[in-house]
Amino acid sequence: MSTKRFRLRAPELVGSGGWINTGGRSISLTDLRGKIVLLDFWTFCCVNCLHVIDELRPLEAKYDDVLVTIGVHSPKFAHEANHDSVVAAVARYDVEHPVLNDPELHTWDQYAVRAWPTLAVIDPEGYVVGQLSGEGHAHALDVLIGELVAEHEAKGTLHRGEGPYIPEPPSPGLLSFPSKAKRSGDGRLLVTDTAHHVVKVFNGDDVEIEIGSGRRGFTDGSKDSAEFNEPNGIALLPADVAAKVGYDIVIADTVNHAIRGIDSSTWTTRTIAGTGRQWMQGDVSHGMATQTALSSPWDVAWFDGAVIIAMAGVHRIDRLDLDTGTIAPFAGTTNEGIVDGQLAHSWFAQTSGLATSNDGHTLWLVDSETSALRRIRNGLVTTVVGQGLFDFGHRDGEAGQALLQHPLGVAVLPDDSVVIADTYNGAIRRYDPASNSVTTVAMDLAEPSDVLVVQADAGGNEPATLLVVESAAHRLTSVKLPRDAMAIDGAVLRTQRPSIEVRPGEVAVSVVFTPPTGQKLDERYGPATFMVVSSSPPELLADGAGNGTELERTIVIADLRQSGVVDGVLHISARCASCDDPDAEGAAEFPACHVHQQDWGVPIHVADSGTHRVELLLAGRAT
Repeated sequence: MSTKRFRLRAPELVGSGGWINTGGRSISLTDLRGKIVLLDFWTFCCVNCLHVIDELRPLEAKYDDVLVTIGVHSPKFAHEANHDSVVAAVARYDVEHPVLNDPELHTWDQYAVRAWPTLAVIDPEGYVVGQLSGEGHAHALDVLIGELVAEHEAKGTLHRGEGPYIPEPPSPGLLSFPSKAKRSGDGRLLVTDTAHHVVKVFNGDDVEIEIGSGRRGFTDGSKDSAEFNEPNGIALLPADVAAKVGYDIVIADTVNHAIRGIDSSTWTTRTIAGTGRQWMQGDVSHGMATQTALSSPWDVAWFDGAVIIAMAGVHRIDRLDLDTGTIAPFAGTTNEGIVDGQLAHSWFAQTSGLATSNDGHTLWLVDSETSALRRIRNGLVTTVVGQGLFDFGHRDGEAGQALLQHPLGVAVLPDDSVVIADTYNGAIRRYDPASNSVTTVAMDLAEPSDVLVVQADAGGNEPATLLVVESAAHRLTSVKLPRDAMAIDGAVLRTQRPSIEVRPGEVAVSVVFTPPTGQKLDERYGPATFMVVSSSPPELLADGAGNGTELERTIVIADLRQSGVVDGVLHISARCASCDDPDAEGAAEFPACHVHQQDWGVPIHVADSGTHRVELLLAGRAT
């Protein structure tokens, strides 16, 4: 990626939500002249954005006196436009750079961003010199930043020194953004204290055991020496299984991309799946569990004689067989969206909560990015609530018309109804299979991320009691199910990100990828590029759907306007592999290879005046 290829003056940073991590000060690009500036366009619901935050940490440390990272928070959901919610997310995910809150997407539009996450690099003279979309770009950024340092140090335009980052004051407390909770057979309560990087065991109101050192890390061992990195989901194994494998608690250790097992007799931790490295497209996805990479496992459940894993980072459900120590995909294609049917062909969207039915035959799940409640039964996936990647709200009633907003937790009541931690609506919702309807049973909660049944309905005399993990309030809250639930008829909301107008008929789709300086496309084992195109609804694409190795394709948009279909989503997924060029100047003795990938959900509106070309940027600069 050449630093001399583009001379586009960087648009100013504008956001009506103000600044975070700057001590209350606003920042302009003029203030940053002489620094290399990296803009990270993100939204806190997006697991891929969270991956990028972690990818950037080593670069921020390496170039701490010349690089200023600015997070530009560009919300997808209505809840994410709230300033206090963004402040909480910055603390939750330990974001250690300034963040501009841009709820109206002003800066997003000025930089022509099309997807979360997107990165833009600005040189010390204030020009945009590179733009990258998706994940896996850390090495490319390292090369580009190194080039910029050398170039501008020689020109005298590089200014070394501290940047504008001023951390927000910490909020000490017993819990910090807890995520999931489970009640053990002996009555103790297990809670993943996510931002403290520990698992806590409560006996009554007191913490009896704390598992983990409290430092971000990936270490097995005793309760004091083990290390976690933002643990989330918890599953309890059946007693006979636990006796065989030597542990009884399973933890989704999300940012370590691992599954951990805890033996409650000794409180020791071991890794039972994952390598600590994030799974990327093209990696092996089945085999010995401790030799297979995972991607942001968010929740775990015991179902169908195995540990089922909500692999949020790749929109897939995996199955961990404890008898053989092997792991394999259970459901999903890694495409993001709502597609029901056979397990292998279904689509998911950042599954974040799992629960097994009372009879053990149904797996309930919530997909946060499509605001959906879904179930797996008899080898089939069915959507109960949820309409698409960009549709959400707070609406009760018949399940097909009901709306959620980024739910993260789910539990099954004794009467087989399902309660949902409707996170961004700050509510607990209830789905009743008998009436196929949704009601609201509690509101005004602070980002509830999980819910569990504490006390069942005692013969109709006392209502059931729930324990809600109120993540953004750093607490657990007891909620009694009301006799008469609320029926909310809220507005249908949609992501404010503007649609692209496309004309019916032939449309050229292309993904731009330029290998970083010193690299070339890695074609040693076949094509280095791969692209998948589909749409929601599927009938919107008359031709051009499917997989291919080229990054350019002509698709055909069906004219369905007479039947009322004028809006939809183009789903485009691209992957490019590059490796160090052995013939390049200063090439390493042992070339390294890198995978760059992104999934785009592009909202489109069909109109005769629309464009006949959709161009997306993976790395480089779109023309």
